[in-house]
Amino acid sequence: MADSVKLACATCGQINRVPVVRLLDAPKCGSCGDPLVTGKVAELDLATHDRLVTGDELPVVVDYWAPWCGPCRMMAPEFARAAEALKGRARFAKIDTQDHPAVSERLGIRGIPLLILWKNGRELGRLSGARPAAEIAEFVRRAG
Repeated sequence: MADSVKLACATCGQINRVPVVRLLDAPKCGSCGDPLVTGKVAELDLATHDRLVTGDELPVVVDYWAPWCGPCRMMAPEFARAAEALKGRARFAKIDTQDHPAVSERLGIRGIPLLILWKNGRELGRLSGARPAAEIAEFVRRAG
């Protein structure tokens, strides 16, 4: 692995370079000051989604969901557990496909919940349906 990685801020979209040895030391965005690696799930809009999936050198798992979707709501706590378990090794985010339908159209999303694993702007894999944290973590380890 390189000495540092590029991380896009989930709040403002700014690209930051972070030393790998500092990933678990709560690095902050140089532009807005928000934390970059939290072990929590970031909520994205379309612009920050695009910056995060194209700008990050760490794997990024995005949950494509909607508030009316029962399985999406059921999986949310499991997704959060997986985010905490993989802190510093992958970043987790979600985007509401009801508020941002263009993302579904662009990515060919036909059903939710859908997890897509991204790294360096490339889609590494998809996992559909509500899953427990262990399966989500295994998906990230296997595909990433």
